[in-house]
Amino acid sequence: MRTIKRLLLLVLLLAVLLASAIGYYVTRPLTLPTSPLEFTLNKGSSLKVAARQMHHAGALPNDWMFVLLARMLGKSAQIQAGNYELTTAVPMLELLTIVTEGKAAQSKFSIIEGWTFNQFRAALNSNSAIQHDSATLSEAEILQHIGATGDYAEGHFFPDTYYFTKGSSDLALLKRAYKTMQLHLQESWQKRAPDLPFKSTYEVLILASIVEKETGLASDRGMIAAVFINRLRKGMPLQTDPTVIYGLGESFDGNLRKRDLLADTSFNTYTRAGLPPTPIALPGLASIQATLHPASTDALYFVARGNGSSQFSNTLSEHNNAVNRYQRQLRD
Repeated sequence: MRTIKRLLLLVLLLAVLLASAIGYYVTRPLTLPTSPLEFTLNKGSSLKVAARQMHHAGALPNDWMFVLLARMLGKSAQIQAGNYELTTAVPMLELLTIVTEGKAAQSKFSIIEGWTFNQFRAALNSNSAIQHDSATLSEAEILQHIGATGDYAEGHFFPDTYYFTKGSSDLALLKRAYKTMQLHLQESWQKRAPDLPFKSTYEVLILASIVEKETGLASDRGMIAAVFINRLRKGMPLQTDPTVIYGLGESFDGNLRKRDLLADTSFNTYTRAGLPPTPIALPGLASIQATLHPASTDALYFVARGNGSSQFSNTLSEHNNAVNRYQRQLRD
């Protein structure tokens, strides 16, 4: 009887020592061979396979202790696949929390205001952290995949910085940017100024894209929007170079010539009144809001001053004088 008590006491002592050793081992920071350390847990990996993947990447000194810890805490089936990044040494217990809560490494992608859809798509395709599922799809097919309608993708994606898990599909990012644009458009449309010459949010998107490309100084944005809206109300051509350049596509060599302004195309706002058929870029929120809340002015013309700002005029004679003044300064 005394022998049994001694054995039980010894087992209990060993258990306490083992628990203390494990507690110390799993709560002290692990040593990282490099910083930051990246590792990937593949989809469908079991606990043992995931531990082996982390061990081979250098995140764990061995895999068996991690497996034991996960089983002790009842987290064997909670390991989540993904790309992970450790920037500092963390204890094994914290590492278990990271991979069971799916705190995967986040990459970021920025859509720049004024980009065309082709520029946006080229940037997506060149990003190695993104899975390129849209690479072989047409614009119409991309729109179909993300739940959008229409055949033209231009203008539909909101410029912003988007965070995503490495290896995410570009279609997922496209869908987020599309939904974000729709949200901003609808919210801005509900708060729009009265008596604007727009029949739909798509027409707002078209003009906002022109405002985006024409604005050199942020404080001029409301005035530029107002000039175009005043022209639309009077049935005057918008006469804006960026639409002509967009219509030229890859043939544009950086020089806009008189023959380009005279050549009638659907995007030539010198030869045709009204809006072009599609947006010409991805407008930011400021351009959308300026389009829906233009400045109060009778101005119908503007010309670049050469310093990023614009000179606005109510009459053609005033505008011609401004053109002579500022264009001469640019030549001089």
